[in-house]
Amino acid sequence: MEKNGVYQGEVSALGTEGEGIINTEGATVFVPFCITGEKVRFKALKVKDSIAYGKLEKVLNAAYCRTNPPCKVFGKCGGCDLQHMEYAAQLNFKTSLVKNTLFKIGGIAADVQPCVPCANAFRYRNKLALPIGVIGEYTIAGFYGRHSHRIVPISDCLIQSKWVKNVIAAVEKYAKVKHIRGYNEQTRCGVLRKIVVREIKGRFIFALVAAKPVDVQYLIEELEKNFEDFTFLLNINSSEGNAIFGKEWRICRGDGFFEAEEGGVLYKAGANTFLQVNDEMRLKLYAEVLKEISANSVAIDLYSGGGMLTAMLAKKCKSAYGVEIIEEASRCADELKNANGLQGKMFNVCGAVEDKIDEIFAATEGEERIIICDPPRKGMERSVVRAIAKSGADKVVLISCNPSTLARDAGLLCGTLEDINGALFKMGNSDGAYEIVSVTPFDMFPQTKHVETLVVLKKKR
Repeated sequence: MEKNGVYQGEVSALGTEGEGIINTEGATVFVPFCITGEKVRFKALKVKDSIAYGKLEKVLNAAYCRTNPPCKVFGKCGGCDLQHMEYAAQLNFKTSLVKNTLFKIGGIAADVQPCVPCANAFRYRNKLALPIGVIGEYTIAGFYGRHSHRIVPISDCLIQSKWVKNVIAAVEKYAKVKHIRGYNEQTRCGVLRKIVVREIKGRFIFALVAAKPVDVQYLIEELEKNFEDFTFLLNINSSEGNAIFGKEWRICRGDGFFEAEEGGVLYKAGANTFLQVNDEMRLKLYAEVLKEISANSVAIDLYSGGGMLTAMLAKKCKSAYGVEIIEEASRCADELKNANGLQGKMFNVCGAVEDKIDEIFAATEGEERIIICDPPRKGMERSVVRAIAKSGADKVVLISCNPSTLARDAGLLCGTLEDINGALFKMGNSDGAYEIVSVTPFDMFPQTKHVETLVVLKKKR
């Protein structure tokens, strides 16, 4: 197979990114926007040995579940991966993805529940983080293209709430009227970098990220035409990195935060507060987690962030410990504890999970203990997995947005994988400390390749 050559083939399966897998011309080719069983024509963009990556040219024999993507920039924008598939097919793909990944990476042959659907397959996101840039002389707002930091201009986004159109129009009008240029990541020139919006039950937190201080009064007035209850912050980020926010904040309208309630927990939400972007699926996921907690148990919440789930756990069980390395998040968790009267029931520990986990296990020895673990995409550190495995906790509840690292961590806990001098080996058995009770995917991110998964494990008796 040669680069830039045009070939035909049949899609035999879908890869972990949702791309079609085609075996032809002695190569395994990965082509986005295909569906299993389809015959397609594609152009080879990159070829290395027997692996190639292609661009879909034409679908010659369409699958029954193929549909016309409603978004005009689908395929150019890097936000969505699966709009060409009917929603039921997306759910089936995500169920199979979790099941196959657990087996291929973790050596775990588990029954996986059907992916829990989202009632709104579009317009479900409560948060927007929109890059602002330039094309020629014009300031534009849009999302990055696939595998790039090239901004694709948009006037709407179908997985965002409908208010996104008003935000984009206001930002672009502000830039044009006030002659303020968007930021160019290559030349490091320009001012406006991002507009970040969080909706919380009909109230809005706006944060404009700029490379230097700017007058935002005109933008606030434009937003007031379509939004009533909102606060507005200006964030100054002059760094050359890709971090969204800089350290300097200025409150330009309102208090800079809102008080809200979630699952019986009162909290303050700001521009940088972490909440799952899908309100419906967040509530469904947390409800399933709480079902695994008994009133007499002690919950140990690892990678606990700002303490929202820790507080929910503390309200239901005997006591709850939250471990989080980021100091700001841990301080927010303490504020959450005090605001909800959870002193003596909720304990926030600031530090790396691998450094703090043993002392928490020692302090809770003899209690019925349930570990809840929601790590970042990279999964747990090996030291954390080892500590959980030897902890004797009665139950472990894993939450993951990455099936690959979930499979690795679950495999180590179940004994289907073994870590030997830093290398992983499949053991062909399940001789670990825990065994899987249930695996449930949740479609937190419809139209995309991403899936959230809840795995419940119990201690072997």
